[in-house]
Amino acid sequence: MQVARLCLENGLAIRKDGIYLNQIEIPTARIARGAGVDRRTVVETVRMVSGDQSLSAIFGNLQSAGLSLRGVAKQLGLGVVEITAEDPKTVGILSSSSTLLADAGISIRQALVDDPELVPEPKLTLIGDRSVPGKIIPEMLKIRGVAKVSVY
Repeated sequence: MQVARLCLENGLAIRKDGIYLNQIEIPTARIARGAGVDRRTVVETVRMVSGDQSLSAIFGNLQSAGLSLRGVAKQLGLGVVEITAEDPKTVGILSSSSTLLADAGISIRQALVDDPELVPEPKLTLIGDRSVPGKIIPEMLKIRGVAKVSVY
């Protein structure tokens, strides 16, 4: 289970001959270390998933979501808004918050949304082309379903 979860969380595909980050094969020992399991568990997981048509259809097609600017936004002069929802399944938070940024003349470079099934406290992170003015925070807090807003 730990190997499958690690693959889901990181967009790693399980194929017949191993585990891949897009087209790059990841050594079994590295996956084992990351999942906190023995190397044999990784090999068995690959064998089990590859042998099951429905699991293979899911895990064989996973892909990495790609580059995240979250960790380097400050160095690049970008603005970051992090939103926590009261209920992550509330509809319209992304739409309403991106509209507020657009109305402030901020172009969104990235929108990153944590999967509520995989992350205990999922967040919506919007990265804009410049700093986000503090006056937007109270407006974002008025969006239905928003519990917390952080700007950095």
